[in-house]
Amino acid sequence: MQGTANRLRWQGAAGHYEVYYLTFTDRGSGCGAWIRYTMLAPQDTEQEPSCALWFAAMDPSDPAARVARMQCRPISELKSTADPFELQIGDSVLSQTGARGGFEDLAWDLRWTPSQGEYSHVDAVLERAHLAQTILRLPQADLEIEGTLQWGDRRLELAGARGGQAHLWGSKHARRWCWMHASDLERLSGEQRPGSWVDAVSVYLERFGRELGPSTPVLGRIGESEIESTGPVAVLANPSRIALTGWSFTARGGHDKLVVEVDAPREQLVGVTYHDPDGELAYCYHTDVASVRVRLLRRDTPIARWSEVETLVGERRAQFEYAQREPVPGIELLVT
Repeated sequence: MQGTANRLRWQGAAGHYEVYYLTFTDRGSGCGAWIRYTMLAPQDTEQEPSCALWFAAMDPSDPAARVARMQCRPISELKSTADPFELQIGDSVLSQTGARGGFEDLAWDLRWTPSQGEYSHVDAVLERAHLAQTILRLPQADLEIEGTLQWGDRRLELAGARGGQAHLWGSKHARRWCWMHASDLERLSGEQRPGSWVDAVSVYLERFGRELGPSTPVLGRIGESEIESTGPVAVLANPSRIALTGWSFTARGGHDKLVVEVDAPREQLVGVTYHDPDGELAYCYHTDVASVRVRLLRRDTPIARWSEVETLVGERRAQFEYAQREPVPGIELLVT
C-alpha cells in the first residue's frame, strides 16, 4: 500500500513526538521553503499533548527577509487517516498528492504527483529491536511541486520547484545531527537530471554519558543507480564530517559509492527550537537554498580502483539542517 510510511504512529501515549515535513526549492524564483506538521506528547503526563504548524521561507537574494514561524494548536485538531493517507491540523492538510494550509499571514497551496517508492533510513532490525530513539522514513523522495506560497505581502507562484516529503517519529532527537536532501540536480554542463536525488542524515547519540557517532544512513538515486547505505555496519563505516555551514560524507552501496559535499552559508540559515518529550531542547539551523556536489563512483570488484561515473550539482537548490543541544551564538532563533 503506497502511503504506509506516512501512517501516523502516535496512539495516545506520553513521551512521543512526530513530524511530517516538506522541503523544496523553487528554480524560478530561487526561494526555498520548509513546511512542517507536528505533534508532541510530553513525557510528563500532567502536560497536555499538542500539535503545531510550522512555516519557513528564504530568498538567497535577500537573506534578511527570511521567515520562520510556528503556531501551536490543541491536540484535538490533529486528525489522520491511513488509506488513503491524509493528515489534518485544523484546516491545514497534508496528503500523498499535496499540502494546503496556513496561519496568520502565511499560506500554502501545493500539489504534486506522488513519487515512486518509500524508503527508510533506519534498518528494520534496529527498528524492531527498539534501538533507535527516532525513526526517519522518506515516503516522497523526488517531488515536482506546483502551487503557491504566501508570506507577508509576498505571493509566490512556483515554477520548477523540486523537493521531498519525509516523516519521523520517536521519543527523543539525537544529540546533534546534519541532514540534507537534494532532488534538483544537474550535470556540470547544466543538463538537468530529473529522477536523481540524495537524502541523508548523520547523527551523534548520547549513551551512558558519552557521545557516540556519527551514524550516517544515506539513500539516493543517480540515473539508474540506486544507493541504499542504511545497514548497521554501513552507517557506522560511512565517513562523515558535519558542521554548522556544511557537511561532507561518503556512502557505499554495492559497486557504487557516493561522495557528497554540502555548502550552507551562515546568512541563509533559519534558527528554530525543537522540544523533546522529556523537555530537553535542540537548536536547529535550516536552509532550503544550500548548494551540493554529488559524485558517483563505481568499481566492478573489491580490489579494483574507483572510477568516476558522473558528477552532479545543485547550486542553491539543496536542503540542509544542522542541530545541536546549545544555541549557536549570533544566529537568531526565529522559533523558540
